[in-house]
Amino acid sequence: MNNSPVRLQKYLAQCGVASRRKCEELIVSGRIAVDGDIVVEMGKKIIPGKSRITMDGRPVKSREKAVYYLLNKPKGYVTTLSDPQGRPVVVSLIKNGSSRLFPVGRLDLDTEGALILTNDGQFAQKVQHPSNETRKTYEAEIKGQPHRATLAALEKGILLEGKITAPAKVSLLARRGNSSLIRITIHEGRKRQVRKMFAHMGHPVFHLKRTAYGKLFLGNLSSGKYRQLDSRDLKKVFL
Repeated sequence: MNNSPVRLQKYLAQCGVASRRKCEELIVSGRIAVDGDIVVEMGKKIIPGKSRITMDGRPVKSREKAVYYLLNKPKGYVTTLSDPQGRPVVVSLIKNGSSRLFPVGRLDLDTEGALILTNDGQFAQKVQHPSNETRKTYEAEIKGQPHRATLAALEKGILLEGKITAPAKVSLLARRGNSSLIRITIHEGRKRQVRKMFAHMGHPVFHLKRTAYGKLFLGNLSSGKYRQLDSRDLKKVFL
């Protein structure tokens, strides 16, 4: 890091505290101090190496080497760094990893599959920023057998909670008695979006698994297992 002034939230993200958006939330909530003074408003600039930054009273240090993992998240794990209900957190699955790892985005408790964990806040911000339209692919087992028109409507966009969903790519993979297996690719990041889209169309989801970010596929990675990513893998996220 250089000694030029930099916005506080950007510095925190560079240090691997969290994504820039999350760092902004940390500032507003009064958890960040600069040279002993709590900062609660955006716009504060600091000088790396000279300003003393703390979070919850603990020093924020320059980031260790950036690391990236692709995890096959099992059901029952939460994508937060801690859980007041005592449920297991995804970072606990990465053995001997960085103490600053955090998940890029989220998967709800009952959803499994591809989840990137890193200590690189800038990378996480890039993946999640709407302007980059990072594609995420899921396989959903849904109730019933949807008509072709239903799938076409999901592809075009539906009115969901007062806002039209962005165009998606939807395909039928298999029919299984009273259920169907659907592949869907979206680039939005609304909470529980895939589940809500299918429920809105009358086909609630029984089982949901994310299989890819862009062209970074989960492949044959077993549930609960992970692998470290290299620069070639990271480029695939945005393809």
